[in-house]
Amino acid sequence: MADNHIYIGGIEGCRMVRASKWTDDRGQLFFAEGSGDIPFAIQRVFWITNVPKGKSRGGHAHSTCAEVIFPVQGSCDIRVTDAEHEAVVHLDNPEQGIIIPADVWCDLHHFSADCILLVAASQHYNVEGYVHNYNDFIARKTAKTP
Repeated sequence: MADNHIYIGGIEGCRMVRASKWTDDRGQLFFAEGSGDIPFAIQRVFWITNVPKGKSRGGHAHSTCAEVIFPVQGSCDIRVTDAEHEAVVHLDNPEQGIIIPADVWCDLHHFSADCILLVAASQHYNVEGYVHNYNDFIARKTAKTP
């Protein structure tokens, strides 16, 4: 099987993933399978829509939960960092998603008016699993570095 992943500069586990596509006279169907295309079993799915102009989403890291984000429609930019490396990715193709591993900070910005993001997570929602303060995230990551 060919490696279908585009890795994002230096952030371990953070990479682009390509969904499979089926096209016929009825339109297009995109799919990605958990524990295959997506490197974890999916425990939760949610979607983000109607983000007001100039607003951001994300602004956190998950302690133990991984996510994959696909732009079903429209576009946005996502900034990811592991406190050592940083990358900004423009999401605008429903065939291309981004895997955000646990312990990676992400911010989503510049949403198009029609943007719809589909997010699949490796764990059920747990408010205690979030790091919402960037300085706390940096301190936590620094403390983990030998």
